Amino acid sequence: MKKAALVTGACINTGVAIVEKFASEGINVVFTGRNAEKVHAAEKAYREKYPEVEIIGFHMDSLLDERTVDEDSVVKMFDALDEKDIFVETLVLNAADQGLGMKIFENPLTDFMRVINTNLTWNYFLSECAAKRMKENGGGSIIFINSNTAYRAIPDRIAYSASKGAQLGMMRALALDLGKYNIRVNAVLPGMIKTDRWEKNPAFYKNVPSRFTPLGDVAVGEDVADAVWYFAAHARNTTGAELVMDGGNTIQLYPIIPKE
Repeated sequence: MKKAALVTGACINTGVAIVEKFASEGINVVFTGRNAEKVHAAEKAYREKYPEVEIIGFHMDSLLDERTVDEDSVVKMFDALDEKDIFVETLVLNAADQGLGMKIFENPLTDFMRVINTNLTWNYFLSECAAKRMKENGGGSIIFINSNTAYRAIPDRIAYSASKGAQLGMMRALALDLGKYNIRVNAVLPGMIKTDRWEKNPAFYKNVPSRFTPLGDVAVGEDVADAVWYFAAHARNTTGAELVMDGGNTIQLYPIIPKE
């Protein structure tokens, strides 16, 4: 049986860094993405860069519609991995609906439902399917890529903050119920990350308050990947834990913005 890490939302940004961290450590990787062409291109690029490990991409979306999680795609993916004798020892739940620009009184209820179903219900079902196999194979690790917005709200992101707060509650409950099977469940809580949005909007991100951290910088994808790797490879006796990695943003009452 081949062991692998499964990383959701891994065609761009932080997901890429997480895939590359595992692959560079000699771990086989399964990843998902919402766009078939991007999944195919990413799979090709990963395989060329890391020929010594097996890398498999799956095209899937989280939902059939705002109200309905796509359970069949998840079931089919795990069935396909079973047929290949691939065991997902580590599940990294990175994909998320950002819920951008969601204004109370303006957005329909289905927008709220879409974010909650993607970030909470879909991730629960992925965890259930992975944990079933971990239970049968001696244990494993489930890692949520959460957010410091689970504790600190930002404007026009009600559904996102709600989903991330609920996700932490689910993480702790899963850790409690799955611990007896040697399945560890933890969460990484990044703050701002330098993604493609950062590169495309330099004027905005130059002055956004959350960039002014006590450490003087914000995270890159590799920082998140290192935190994930800690939980996956080193935290043998840690479960139900949160690792905040936001440059210290959460500890300050307000950002200290230099006067220029």
